[in-house]
Amino acid sequence: MSPFTEPLMRFGVNFLITLIIVRFIYYNKQKDKNYIFTFFSLNTVVFLVIGLFNVSEISVGVGFGMFAIFSILRFRTDTLPIREMTYLFVLIALPVVNSLLIAKQGYPQMIVGNVGLILILFVLERGWGFRYEARKSITYERIDLIRPENWGELMQDLKTRTGLPIKRIEIGRVNFLRDTAELNIYYETRGVETAEVKVSTSQSTGGGGGE
Repeated sequence: MSPFTEPLMRFGVNFLITLIIVRFIYYNKQKDKNYIFTFFSLNTVVFLVIGLFNVSEISVGVGFGMFAIFSILRFRTDTLPIREMTYLFVLIALPVVNSLLIAKQGYPQMIVGNVGLILILFVLERGWGFRYEARKSITYERIDLIRPENWGELMQDLKTRTGLPIKRIEIGRVNFLRDTAELNIYYETRGVETAEVKVSTSQSTGGGGGE
């Protein structure tokens, strides 16, 4: 086998698996080019670094030290959502595991591990077998409706204003000076667009503002 063939095959396998996860699982839910750029870049860099460790016979401890540095990396210019942080960790760990298994010719373990990971991510993103609830925080001005005897009317008013299939409500801080209350509303995400939108109880329906 040519000296260039085996490294290219390793790189191709890792890139293919990363492409499947990012393009066909993550991208279908979140079309943010910044995260996609980050995922592919870090995954490729980590794979090349671990490959260098294998070639030059550098200590495995040093390799895991580099992996730890990448895994605790924080993006201070923007808060990274927990979902994207999970994908980032997966795509950093993936080349480490694949590179080590390829070096030890553990191809069956690598195939089983990668296929299993792809299936798990796919099923979780589809939500099969799960019913998820999303939460939104709003500032509500009809403070008279937060009384226990008026909760039916409160629920109906919030459903009408937000258009969301609300299942339950939590009352937070109440400001009697401004006649407002902070509410957390919970609703099932099934059938609801998952893009983040700010819910606003507009002035035209009685005042107040979304948070």
